[in-house]
Parts: sequence; C-alpha cells; structure tokens
Amino acid sequence: MPEGHTLHRLARRQQRVFGGSPVRVSSPQGRFVDGAAAVDGLVFAKAEAWGKHLVQHFRPLEGRGRAGRRMIHVHLGLYGAFTEAAMPMDDPVGQVRMRIEGRDVGTDLRGPTACELFTPADLDALIARLGPDPLRSDADPARARDAIGRSRRPIAALLMDQRVIAGVGNVYRAEVLFRAGIDPYRESRRIDPDEFDGLWSDLVALMRIGVRRGRMHVVRPEDDHGAPSYATDRPRTYVYRRAGEPCRICGATVRVVELDGRNLYWCPVCQR
Repeated sequence: MPEGHTLHRLARRQQRVFGGSPVRVSSPQGRFVDGAAAVDGLVFAKAEAWGKHLVQHFRPLEGRGRAGRRMIHVHLGLYGAFTEAAMPMDDPVGQVRMRIEGRDVGTDLRGPTACELFTPADLDALIARLGPDPLRSDADPARARDAIGRSRRPIAALLMDQRVIAGVGNVYRAEVLFRAGIDPYRESRRIDPDEFDGLWSDLVALMRIGVRRGRMHVVRPEDDHGAPSYATDRPRTYVYRRAGEPCRICGATVRVVELDGRNLYWCPVCQR
C-alpha cells in the first residue's frame, strides 16, 4: 500500500496539472457515474493529502463561496493507481473507475479501495479519526506523543496505526525504529518524550525526501556504500525486506516476524 509521501506527491502533481482549470470527469467503468457527473465541468480547485487519503476539491466556474463545491475522496489501498497521459487521451483500457481530463493532461484511476463523493462532514470525520500527518504543516505531534505515552502496545504497532500517526507504512515504520536504535517490541509508554521527538523529526525529514524524490531513501550518506543489494527499483533500506541479510551497520542477521498481519523487520543488535 502506498505510504503517505506517495499521496502528498500525487496531490502536488494533480494540483500542478489541473489546479485552477475546469476538468472533464467520467467513470468509464461505470461504478462512479453519479459522482463523476457531480463534478464534471467544475474547476479543479485543489488536491490535498491526509495520511494515505487523497481529497480533490472542485468549485463552480463562477463564484468563490461554498455553494456548488464538491469533493472526491480517494484511498488507493493495495491495488489502486493513477496513470497519466497527454491530451487527447486514448480510449480507456481496463477497469477505469474515474477519468479526469484537463487541458494538456489526463489521468485514469484504477483499482482504488475508495473513490467517493465527500461532504464537509465526511472530511471532518476522516480528519478526526486520523492521527497527525508528518507531512502536513498543520500537524500536531503532541496528539501522537500522548497516544503513544498511554499505550502498552509495541511501538512498532502504534507507528502503523493510522489513528496515531497518519501516513506511516511498513517501510518508514521499520526504518525510523532502526535509525533510532529502538527495539520494535518496546512498550510504547516506555518511549520517552525525547525519543518520540526524534522519531517524529526523522519521519518528517525522511517523508519529505520521499515526496521530493518520488522514492524512499532512508540510508544515511555515511552508511551508503553502494552495496550491490541496493537495487535501483527498490527503496534503499537498512532492514526492510532484508530478512536473513547482514545488518549494514553491525553485521548481525536482520530478522522478520509478523506483527498485526504485517512483516516487521529489525536488527536484534542495533535495536536492543
């Protein structure tokens, strides 16, 4: 599932190619016909991300008030993806849930978990159930710090809980814990405030790199020795997807175990 940096990068891209202009919206697949019709011909006002959720805002051609405004909420899930093409676009191929056509660029959405019209109340409810997003300037990390400080669950579990911190997925979870030298099974309430601040700051920095580069890169320059296992089509990582391989720092064998249905990677020496 795409992590938060992917959605923020996607929002920026859609804002750049569609923002401020009227768009045509359709549902070639037929599963979003009414929703597409509700925003078809409106101005693409903005796109924003909240964790792993994308929210597109539309407004009428005339007027700046709330009247006539619409929103679409998209959650890509495991299989969803947007693909772009220059205008005019070819006939849709496959199960295209939503097509957006601008002046110069169009995009097709396939396979999302959610693609739905949103009301302001829906957006408020979404925001209320999500933790702070490290990539948003309005994020309040104190909410996450308080939730972590009250929990007996392993810190690795809480970092993946979107109600605690929005946008963090399996890769960032494993890598920030490694970089901080924190055992992923430590009780969350035993993470002291300074450690939390370090984790939060690291997430902000690493996820911004992901937005900027379009791929994750979590290995510090002093540890990046150009090892052959750094495949060009995979994130550069310390422990993620490296089970059974030697730790890049100490040489111990990287371990993997299932936690809450997801693989958790860590170094038993560096993360005591």
